[in-house]
Amino acid sequence: MGAWILALDVCGCAALAFLLLSRYGDLAKQHRMVLLATLLAWSLCFIIVFTIPLDVSTTIYNQCVIDNYHVVNTTASHFNQTDKTTVFPTQSVSKVCEKPWSYIPSGILPVFWRVVYWTSQFLTWLLIPFMQSYARSGAFSISGKMKTALIENAIYYGTYLFIFCSLLIYVAVSPQWHLSWQDLRTIGITAANTWGLFLLVLLLGYGLVEIPRSYWLASCHGHLLAKTYFKAAKLMTEKTDAEENLEDVIEGVRAVSETIKYNHPLRKCVDTILKKCPVEYQEKLGRNMDDYEDFDDKKNPYPSKNSLVKLHKKVIYAVQRHNRTQVQWQILLDEAFHLEDVAKNETSSTHRFVHSFAASHPSSVFSKYIYTPTAEWFWECVCRRWCYRLFSLLLCVLSVAVVWSECTFFSTKPVLSLFAIFIQLAERQYNYLYIQVACFIIVIFLCYCVYSTVFRIRVFNYYYLAPHHQTDAYSLQFSGMLFCRLTPPLCLNFLGLIHMDSAISHEERQQTSYTSIMGSMKVLSFIADGFYIYYPMLIVLLCIATYFSLGTRCLNLLGFQQFMGESDMTSDLVDEGKELIRRERRKRQRSEDGENRQKEWREKYSSRSRNSYSELSSDHRRTQVQSSRGHSDQCELLQDVEPLDFNEDSQQEVDDRRYIGGRYLSTSASRTRIFDDV
Repeated sequence: MGAWILALDVCGCAALAFLLLSRYGDLAKQHRMVLLATLLAWSLCFIIVFTIPLDVSTTIYNQCVIDNYHVVNTTASHFNQTDKTTVFPTQSVSKVCEKPWSYIPSGILPVFWRVVYWTSQFLTWLLIPFMQSYARSGAFSISGKMKTALIENAIYYGTYLFIFCSLLIYVAVSPQWHLSWQDLRTIGITAANTWGLFLLVLLLGYGLVEIPRSYWLASCHGHLLAKTYFKAAKLMTEKTDAEENLEDVIEGVRAVSETIKYNHPLRKCVDTILKKCPVEYQEKLGRNMDDYEDFDDKKNPYPSKNSLVKLHKKVIYAVQRHNRTQVQWQILLDEAFHLEDVAKNETSSTHRFVHSFAASHPSSVFSKYIYTPTAEWFWECVCRRWCYRLFSLLLCVLSVAVVWSECTFFSTKPVLSLFAIFIQLAERQYNYLYIQVACFIIVIFLCYCVYSTVFRIRVFNYYYLAPHHQTDAYSLQFSGMLFCRLTPPLCLNFLGLIHMDSAISHEERQQTSYTSIMGSMKVLSFIADGFYIYYPMLIVLLCIATYFSLGTRCLNLLGFQQFMGESDMTSDLVDEGKELIRRERRKRQRSEDGENRQKEWREKYSSRSRNSYSELSSDHRRTQVQSSRGHSDQCELLQDVEPLDFNEDSQQEVDDRRYIGGRYLSTSASRTRIFDDV
């Protein structure tokens, strides 16, 4: 049963990672290796998160079996010393230690964790950085891209290798250090987890405050609409900048394309650059195939291949940024129009939601029978606000519990961590279902705070996870690398919160299979007893800084405009965004009115055509009846006459017929024939 649950867990995590990848990445255009590496990295992180509760319940059951085994042996030896004929009844052991429904047999989880952990570490430290440099390279061949990636990563990892070799030589020379291969592996794992924990606390401190606050502010319609106006003003600036940047890059491509003719050896590189440009620009640029000129490097200075590589890289970046801003602008317009419609419908007395544009609300079976205009009005104008506020309060409770537990999880006597208290109460009652549900909720909330912060972070245009298939290959791989580095220390931190990690709680008990692959942290006691315990307490300071928006205020002072509610620092951009949305609304309204007029004209024209067609059909039927009567009379008169060949004349008459004014007319009667007077 446990093996099947583990298999379903792996399949579910892969499906979840694929859905996220299809939302942020472009499955049709991006390279298959980039998509595969990102999908594998995300899947492995989700597998670690969703499998930890199963490992905890299995470990608690194994601990129960061990405790009862010691109790049985101790009691049996005591009775054997007092009375040789007394035997301790062991039937109660099976009643106390009930096997959980998701029990995973021994030997499976350790192998499973080794494969998952070391594969994720191989991805995050070796493969994904190499593929990042490969995808970002502007070289025109596979070998050129691989060479660029190797050079960049050699510089990056050369520093780490030099530090590691220096420490290794120091350990080998020092007589007080006697480290085995197992200890060296533990040191490497500890160093990776320490790096991840350092970043984890920063992201977690931001998410614990910002996520509940974002849901609470989302229930305030005025605040949400003002923020949308602010985003519209900023996005318009970015959109204009992206268009200008693309125009500048296209000018460089045009100059290169006019300089390098089709018979030049570098013309293939120019053609590759032209294929990366938008279609409308490709038609303008052309290929310069209309004239032949012998190239001479002495007379005409041609650009070098390195300059073409840099230009290729600029084109890829400019086109990606331009397409992203165009898509985001249309999505933001739809969001702003919807929020304005909600503001208008809040005072509606009919309790029916009315959309400004019919195209933004296409009809479907769901909207026709379930999500009707009345149901949409109650959700958007009444229920949505209260649901968001209740959910925000629930997240606030979880955030307070996390902050308290992070500051007190090192205390085992008495136990102060709230999560450890909940798990130990369930452990005494052997309620494995409650243990798994509680562990699942805690670890999912931690991951949600950390991962959502990763998805919100934007480092200029260097790293940006944009939805609706607008994320570039570098950002996708960077997110996969971050996930693989953050998930192992996050799960170790979670096990410390519930006192399932003996390196922190200092309790002699059964270890989870996940902590067994990490080795003993006692090799580096100053990290296990110092950094891992006291550094998470900084989360309190980070939460306070996030609550008072210190980071946002600092960015505003540095010139990076951030939304600050109703402050004077953002009012100008809000007004500018409001005017932009009003202008786009008028433009879309005119477009929709024109389409409606064309639709009405087509319907009116089609109805007139059907009426005229019916009139023509009746006239044609009357003509056919009269002609058939005349033809029958002629047949009766000419029955005894020798038949003549009229095929040629008949075919000529058919060819002479014309379709004029909706009727077939014959022009053969108007022609002058040679033998008419004979």
